[in-house]
Amino acid sequence: MAGNLLMSISQDERERAVFRSRRMYQSDMDSNMATVRDRAIQERNIEIARKLLKIGDSVDKIIAVTDLTPDEVESLRPH
Repeated sequence: MAGNLLMSISQDERERAVFRSRRMYQSDMDSNMATVRDRAIQERNIEIARKLLKIGDSVDKIIAVTDLTPDEVESLRPH
């Protein structure tokens, strides 16, 4: 059954185009969700770094906990 469907789709250019379009849409959605997730993690790490700076933790410890760069951590210091 599935094999017959695959064969009929693979022989129809329009169906192949629809399939490629759906696959591309899903790939784009997956990529967008990964970007949103990465940004949320980055924002959370910045929030954590600010709190750790506020209580006086070392930059090295903050880097180890948050995976931020030294420059990113330094830029969070209050002026």
